[in-house]
Amino acid sequence: MCQRHLTSLRNFKWWDARGRGRTLLKDLYDLNPIECVKVSRNSHGQPVGSEARLLEGYLGIIAQNANMLPINYESWHHIPDSNKNQALDNIKERFGLEVSDDYIKKALGKKWRDHKSTLKKQYFKKDISLEEKLRNVPLGMLRYQWEDTVRFWNSKKREDRERVGTSSRQKQKFTHTAGLRSFASVAEAEEVSSGQKVGRLHLFKITHRKKDESPMTSEAGEIMEKLKEKKVEYEVIALTDSSVNLENIENRIITEVLGPERYGQVRFQGSGVTLTQYFGSGSQQYMPSGSQAQAENSSKNLEREGGSESSKGGSGSNEGGSDSSEGGRGNSDGSRVE
Repeated sequence: MCQRHLTSLRNFKWWDARGRGRTLLKDLYDLNPIECVKVSRNSHGQPVGSEARLLEGYLGIIAQNANMLPINYESWHHIPDSNKNQALDNIKERFGLEVSDDYIKKALGKKWRDHKSTLKKQYFKKDISLEEKLRNVPLGMLRYQWEDTVRFWNSKKREDRERVGTSSRQKQKFTHTAGLRSFASVAEAEEVSSGQKVGRLHLFKITHRKKDESPMTSEAGEIMEKLKEKKVEYEVIALTDSSVNLENIENRIITEVLGPERYGQVRFQGSGVTLTQYFGSGSQQYMPSGSQAQAENSSKNLEREGGSESSKGGSGSNEGGSDSSEGGRGNSDGSRVE
């Protein structure tokens, strides 16, 4: 049981040739049983700092534990709460978390889906017979789980779901360049470097450009130009119109250029930030209309059930969406894969 938080990881780092410290996951197992790594959060409840990256890596390890989080469920939401709580308790033995349990479970769910996606790509997508795929059990995987999962991947039901996911990904207009870092961590690092608060427009720019400062894609470049032009327009108006609230300009600009926020997520903020949490009582003006929201929810639920497994999440951004997709809503019967 964690009784003392380590506010610094300086004793658990090695230094590479360029003098940069790097924390190793294996060092977590060397901690005194009463010690754990403290993970801080930002104002939106997202983990930040070097400890956040360590937590991210550990979530990936837990997500691959077949005994704790079996892969032979159609979606993350089908996995029993008892399994998820067991995983959460394991994480809390090594981390003192300021972020919510709900955030951790959602992040763990994405890691679980990414793990299934990797297994599918490496083992199921091979040009071999179904019988060979069933026999080719990955290292560390339980045979009965693997056989259940392979049979589901080979089913008509799965093919239909994958088409939904493929269609959704084809609509993505640009990808971000944050890599394994969350948008929250990118924003924090930029704020420390510049000494200034990073807004949504600036965060979009620095997470969608190459090392040479050029836009990641032509589509991203077009969006950057539109956002820049719209910002200039509002700043000019603000010079003569005192009713223009400079603090809300960025939100209005993003909505005018890209439309309402989608799927209950806030663009350019990453996972875990809800519309109400970010916009407060004025969140309704940034939401889609009732019919549009209903259509998006239906599409998102289908994608959550199956589409996310066919490619790793987190590297894409649909019209400037979050850097991490939340997903996995499945059938109400809670059945395993069939």
